[in-house]
Amino acid sequence: MGEMIFLQPVFKEVLWGGDKLQTMFGYSIPSNHTGEGWMISAHPKGDCQITEGSYKGETLSWLWKNHRELFGGLDGEVFPLLVKIIDAKDHLSIQVHPDDAYAAVHENGALGKTECWYVLDCEPDSTIVVGHNAKTKEELKAMIAEKRWMDLIQIRPLHKGDFFQINPGTVHAIRGGSVILEIQQSSDITYRLYDYDRLQDGKPRELHLDKSIDVIRCPHEDAATESQAETGEGFTSTRLVSCPFYTVTKVHVSGTAVFSQNQPFQMISVFEGEGFFDKKPVKKGMNFLIPSGYGSYTVTGNLEFMVSSVN
Repeated sequence: MGEMIFLQPVFKEVLWGGDKLQTMFGYSIPSNHTGEGWMISAHPKGDCQITEGSYKGETLSWLWKNHRELFGGLDGEVFPLLVKIIDAKDHLSIQVHPDDAYAAVHENGALGKTECWYVLDCEPDSTIVVGHNAKTKEELKAMIAEKRWMDLIQIRPLHKGDFFQINPGTVHAIRGGSVILEIQQSSDITYRLYDYDRLQDGKPRELHLDKSIDVIRCPHEDAATESQAETGEGFTSTRLVSCPFYTVTKVHVSGTAVFSQNQPFQMISVFEGEGFFDKKPVKKGMNFLIPSGYGSYTVTGNLEFMVSSVN
């Protein structure tokens, strides 16, 4: 049976952050420039602490290292996934991520970064950057050299409930006025292509143009996503994506529903409403793990949550 593993988020203060992690989710945040909550993370730059139960006070990386049976005995030096909530009060830089092969060579053996975004909230008329308009590497290099950023990037309208899969090599940027649930490989490697010429502490933030050009895929292709809804007793579930690194499914429970934990582990992110997982009270903004071998669990209440697992 085991026990669910509840985690304390790690918050990150950034140039473009805001206060929504407090106003929307009730978290105590370090400042009104808090851009990220690392909700489920064993990354060295943000290792979540376990808040209750047998492993209270230990970190997720400690649990991964010492109790691999809770994760189905998976191989790997590092816990493979990372869940964040991003509050973009202002535009993030336009960026691109490497894949595992490129990162292994150029970033000291780190994982690459495949990620996906679910839009929890956004202001009217919000937009997001996914993709670019260069047909070839030569055209890409020319547009970058000429700083034709607005010609290069693909800006799309954004709505609450939108979902995007961002494969390595995809030019992308979350823009101001959006709050996003991000599920990704456990990596903190980002190549910054353009930062709107902003200054931080009086100087521009570092750009990574050569590496960006190396990894950007030309021409851009949208990644495949799914949205096939399945309805059962007390719930509707919609699988959003299944890629080599993770499967992500959105679930809405109204009343009582029973689910089974048959993955190496499941990561749960509650993003609307409140209720109970077995007898544990949960509410919007809570993130936790259900370990290997847990079996079936009963969810009651009126709530929406994301279930993420490794593939």
